[in-house]
Amino acid sequence: QVHLVESGGGLVQPGGSLRLSCAASDGTFGSSALGWFRQAPGKKREFVAAIGTNWSGGMTAYADSVQGRFVVSRENAENTAYLLMNNLKPEDTAVYYCAISQQYEGAVRLDWQYTYWGQGTQVTVSS
Repeated sequence: QVHLVESGGGLVQPGGSLRLSCAASDGTFGSSALGWFRQAPGKKREFVAAIGTNWSGGMTAYADSVQGRFVVSRENAENTAYLLMNNLKPEDTAVYYCAISQQYEGAVRLDWQYTYWGQGTQVTVSS
């Protein structure tokens, strides 16, 4: 069983930045696609960003709503991934989850394509 722990969430003003971290317990982290999802109150979980393995080319994918503002990266030697969130907006407020895929190495976008999930970290954007 792979355990994932998100951290770095908190309260930030609109226009500010925040960096989330995702730490994995398993050394196979580097051979798995990594995705970030978020869920706001009363809404379904939605895709935010993803990054593939180095072997697959390290391709990234972003939801239209965060394209140009968020940057996803990974440090495989540390079994850690990051989501840098810039120019945050109130509509970015949600619980953010990281996930890894047992099957895919590319930057896949669908939640059913991921196998292991963290517990989430709260991000609140408010003035």
